[in-house]
Amino acid sequence: MRKPRAVLGIEPISIPPLPGWIGFNLAENAEMAAFRAGATLAHLGTVGAAKDLPLALWRDQLALRAAEACVGFSGRREGQGALRDAVHMTRAGDDPGPAGRVLRQWSLAVARPITVGHLAKALEGLSPERIGMCLDATGGTPVERAANVLEAVLEGNPRAETEALILADAVLAVSMRQTHILPLLALALKPRDLRLRGEKLRLACHRAVVLGAGQAVPLAAELVRAAARLRAVVPKLRARGAARAVDLFLSRDVLAPSALDFMSDRAARRLCERLVELGAIRELTGRDTFRLYGV
Repeated sequence: MRKPRAVLGIEPISIPPLPGWIGFNLAENAEMAAFRAGATLAHLGTVGAAKDLPLALWRDQLALRAAEACVGFSGRREGQGALRDAVHMTRAGDDPGPAGRVLRQWSLAVARPITVGHLAKALEGLSPERIGMCLDATGGTPVERAANVLEAVLEGNPRAETEALILADAVLAVSMRQTHILPLLALALKPRDLRLRGEKLRLACHRAVVLGAGQAVPLAAELVRAAARLRAVVPKLRARGAARAVDLFLSRDVLAPSALDFMSDRAARRLCERLVELGAIRELTGRDTFRLYGV
């Protein structure tokens, strides 16, 4: 097997892929599905502990994918580019529209450690008392707890898919003694799955954990390599605040130059363009103006 080529003199860190046997034959019985989901969560724990993985960026990019899926539940067709525009091209305090609100919810939910107060800001319509009760859920496996919370929230409000999935992933994370939400269930559950109840919903959630990890693990490997490229160019940057800007790029899915508010507008734009020239970040819109940049 060929050894990965170093990027700008830095040898890429290897993120172990999800073992092939875990994702094999997801149509089997509930007991084996639960076993595979448990093995998947253990593997994700190893991936999340990788030293050079930009965790905040990983969570934020998965939040974008989760938001895209949740927007689709309502029959909308906004893709990732439209979601990014809805949030980042809207002035502070303005309404980003239905799709933009979903992305804001997910981005807010994953950005900080899980607490009742923090989740209450992201989960409009769910009281802090209800959130606290869900986070304190006990009994069963972590996935079963998450599925039970998902069922309970949707039973009371079938259209609260986003809130239910955020809270379910929060319960899953807390059950695994993680401090932050890592979007998983929303990446793989389908609208028909959210209409299931009881054992059928729990089985769907076990399978969704495996399928969600099938997206999360390769993304982690990609971000480790991308982060290495970005960190390697820091010595070549002369702009004041460049190191701080790099840290921001390693924590957020995308940034507009205006988000680098510790620099002048011109300096921020030039830094972004320089990073693109060096192959460290990408311009994601293809536009000449109102550009967005990301790792």
